[in-house]
Amino acid sequence: MIWDETLYAGAAGFYARGRLPYAPGLAPALAEMLALDGRGRLLDVGCGPGTLALLLAPLFGEVVGVDADAGMIVEAARRSAGIRWIHARAEDLPEGLGTFSAVSFGQSFHWMERDLVAATVHGLLRPGGAFVHVSDVKGESPAGGGLPRPPYAGIEGLVRRHLGPVRRAGRGLLPQGTPGGEAAVLARAGFAGPVRRVVPGGEVLERSASDVLAWVFSLSSSAPHLFGDRRAGFERDLLRLLREVSPSGRFAEVRPGTEVLVWRRAG
Repeated sequence: MIWDETLYAGAAGFYARGRLPYAPGLAPALAEMLALDGRGRLLDVGCGPGTLALLLAPLFGEVVGVDADAGMIVEAARRSAGIRWIHARAEDLPEGLGTFSAVSFGQSFHWMERDLVAATVHGLLRPGGAFVHVSDVKGESPAGGGLPRPPYAGIEGLVRRHLGPVRRAGRGLLPQGTPGGEAAVLARAGFAGPVRRVVPGGEVLERSASDVLAWVFSLSSSAPHLFGDRRAGFERDLLRLLREVSPSGRFAEVRPGTEVLVWRRAG
């Protein structure tokens, strides 16, 4: 996949607020899976505004976050000065990074030239080091808690009405979605695995209409720049839809579980 620098243009400021957090047991589960002792080095590739890097930082002696979107790196640096943040494509990692105990991808690997990145990461890991893929568990039950769930089907229809029927992605379209076959890519690069664990979510989280709007603008398929001069009209339509579903402007949904897949470099 060819990187498009507009993929998340303008989304960085909405990301941390809009995206649901990973399951609360993720860090302890990963510490157990990787036998972490507070030392070692982590490289978080496609780090966004630092969501995963900040969560895992206490498990390592040093953390480096890399993202191709300049806005994401600015936002990550604003949130933490204790991590080294690098603006670079995963395909063009700078020399001199050293070796790492683990390299993590938080729902980012599918945007990359995966065979090239997998081979590069393999060379950066120490023998026995871990390639870690973290993602939300999809399709979980909606929340209760006395408040309605955000009207995701209605939001999707509204986005289509403003941006067209085919999913947008930066300057282009993504009619078939993002690629799969991750296991085959990593096997070609010399990784063994994966070991899979699902860390349960389940907590009911209350969300405001502004949180839901931030979620929409945090997505590559509805990043702010895609709306151009129609953005204000889209925001009005979205807030009207949210008020129709919940006049109080409050919503609830279940924090999703988190899937962890770990591949190992041989040796």
